[in-house]
Amino acid sequence: MYHLATVFPPIARPARRLPLSRDQLMLLLAATNELFLGIDIYLAHRISGTIVPNEWIPIIFGPVAAVLLVIAGLIALQRRPLATLIATLTLLVSIVVGLLGAYFHWIRAVLPNAPAGEQVSVLLLVWAPPILGPLTFALVGLFGISAAWVEDPTDSGVLVLLGGRRLHLPFSKTRAYFFMAGMGTLATVISSVLDHARTQFGNPWLWIPTAIGVFGTVVAVALGAIKKPTRGDLVVYAVAMLLLIAAGPVGTFLHIQDNLTSEGAFVVERFIRGAPFLAPLLFSNMGLLGLLTLLDPGEQV
Repeated sequence: MYHLATVFPPIARPARRLPLSRDQLMLLLAATNELFLGIDIYLAHRISGTIVPNEWIPIIFGPVAAVLLVIAGLIALQRRPLATLIATLTLLVSIVVGLLGAYFHWIRAVLPNAPAGEQVSVLLLVWAPPILGPLTFALVGLFGISAAWVEDPTDSGVLVLLGGRRLHLPFSKTRAYFFMAGMGTLATVISSVLDHARTQFGNPWLWIPTAIGVFGTVVAVALGAIKKPTRGDLVVYAVAMLLLIAAGPVGTFLHIQDNLTSEGAFVVERFIRGAPFLAPLLFSNMGLLGLLTLLDPGEQV
């Protein structure tokens, strides 16, 4: 199954094949994500002025995980089982880091000593650290682990583990990637809404990423639920992913403009405490994950 060729038939020509397989590109995307997550979290945690020990965990882990995944990719050229093991352990830790981060952010958003019914409120969630933000580490770990293990036969949902053992999943890798893209987009759009709610959506342009995010979520999840999508289904999906990709740099540009002074001067403090200029790129990240899902799922030979 080669969905991208269905959307754009000229891609199907042998000369158009990419030098890397879909899973290799997914792992490269995972490594890039880990690196930029570490940078983004460092900037976010600088807001308090002092980074406490727990907050250093994702900052240090992100770049380290990126390096380990690149090393695993190089080792895979000669020793695929060892590379798979390194990548899997790294990505499992990424899932743990994401879940712990979400927990730490959650407890910052609640008032345990408040009267019953007032411990948690929408207002608290709006102004608290982004609860869903750290879960990006978990999402990266999830799609990275999926990419690390070989699916044989292709699109069967059967992963070949160490020692030749086989794990039968309810969905093929391709359908699982569709669901992951949908859930990742949903988390991104919820985080965006909570962030923009601080401005009470005073700027009507803020509704655009919300609409694109909801559209991308629905389309990705729907495609994952369809066993044999038509060309029309795939075209709509590709358009949704391209819109997500476009929303990222546009949002980053607008956030940067908002952080500049009225004279257009750059002030570091405004970029640390102002609109997070890297955050909108999560939309592009989800769109790219979605588009990679359309590539040929077969291993390179």
